[in-house]
Amino acid sequence: MTTYESKFWTKSYDDHVTKENLKIPNKGLGLVFDEAMQRFPDKPACWFMKREISYKELRDYVHRFATFLQENGLEKGDRVAINLPNCPQYLIANYGTILAGGVASGCSPLLSEDEIAYQLNDSKAKFIVTLDAVYAKILKKKGVLDKVPNLETVIATNVSEFMGLSKILVLLGKLLGKIPKGKVSPYPNKNVVKFQDVLKTEINLKKVDINPKKDLVLLQYTGGTTGRPKGTKITHYNETANILQVADWLNLEIGEDVDLSAFPYFHIAGLFFNHCAVYHSDPQVCIADPRDTDHIIKEIIDKRPTMIANVPSLYLMIMNNPKVKTIPDEILNHVNVFITAAAPFPSESIREFESVLNAKNKVMEVYGMTECAPLLTMNPYLGDKKVGWVGLPLQDTEIRLVNIETGEDVPLGESGEIIAKGPQVTPGYLNKPEANKKTIIDGWFHTGDVGIMDEDGYIKLVDRVKDMINVSGFKVYSVHVEEVMTKQKYI
Repeated sequence: MTTYESKFWTKSYDDHVTKENLKIPNKGLGLVFDEAMQRFPDKPACWFMKREISYKELRDYVHRFATFLQENGLEKGDRVAINLPNCPQYLIANYGTILAGGVASGCSPLLSEDEIAYQLNDSKAKFIVTLDAVYAKILKKKGVLDKVPNLETVIATNVSEFMGLSKILVLLGKLLGKIPKGKVSPYPNKNVVKFQDVLKTEINLKKVDINPKKDLVLLQYTGGTTGRPKGTKITHYNETANILQVADWLNLEIGEDVDLSAFPYFHIAGLFFNHCAVYHSDPQVCIADPRDTDHIIKEIIDKRPTMIANVPSLYLMIMNNPKVKTIPDEILNHVNVFITAAAPFPSESIREFESVLNAKNKVMEVYGMTECAPLLTMNPYLGDKKVGWVGLPLQDTEIRLVNIETGEDVPLGESGEIIAKGPQVTPGYLNKPEANKKTIIDGWFHTGDVGIMDEDGYIKLVDRVKDMINVSGFKVYSVHVEEVMTKQKYI
């Protein structure tokens, strides 16, 4: 047995964490989420701009949305593109799609007309849920709808529809351009409907048989750092496994937490964080604009979250906002963990953040990607978190670090490409046979990330394979250059 095969890192797990053979139900997520919404029907599911939506309300909306999809031609496995910012409509569309047997496919509302046409055609989306402004100014005006023959139905909405603001304030916001708007009018050969009309559908849901290990729940597009974004297949089992890995890791209890994150739902991190919240019947603060740190700070004070997840840059923006000093220590003490992902968080910045927000040993660096639904590693929840390291491989996850040129395992402490197997790892990309051959080799997913594993099993990211620089025969990692630069006071 090799060092990596021994999974020696389990010795560093918190005592409560299952070391192997975590129990993962072989069940479709639509029913799992539906059951979770019924545990505490009167409890908030989310808060959005002064509006509170209970789990009872959310479930009703989800069932109406799912029924509409089925009655308008959705069959098991059909794709529904969700082209929205963070708002309750995204959650309704996401859970409604899953419950109806469809595949949810997040789609950034900031995409250009060419980018959105590519994603709709590549996924063969039959439905799209979008903003009325995007429909009028992009899909319709710029002719995107003529380029996507598989698309049958457009469901248009406005973010103001679920705001808890007065009609006067909403109207004023639209007039001032703070709330984008667009006219929802018919289009030849497309079924164009308003979101609010969809929610008037009488519930008549048909049961869908799901094979969790084979059927997709998400088709999530990568960031496209190496060419066109790739549609990543995520099965019901992949997503369920990762939810339960994280729940076990964080020692989560049903209905015990309040979650806050500004990660966009169309990004795998934001959607996964919400999936975890709903799975555990927890409420989540829905953050529409991550740049509005005044609003985020106010929500922290008002809603008293126990778990917060954001990118490092947003944590720094919050830390540097003078209003952060208005958060009482009692509320900061209420936060159990600040999860950070998706970008490097300089060690010095973490130390400063811990000091300002009374968060010693609460900043948890984690590592993952779209293809891993999304998490591969996490720092311990209770044990010491190694600053600058992204933590330990999750339960039942196999990880090796290999020589980029030979594919052989590298010794602990030496850099190599991170490759992984696990119940959360994607079966592959849609319509990308060559990418699948290069990325999934002998069952191992090649992340393209270069890292180091220490004697305790912690991993430190040092670069992307494609970003390494050869200098006189030596490998130089861009992250090391960046670390040195951040320490220079003139930069």
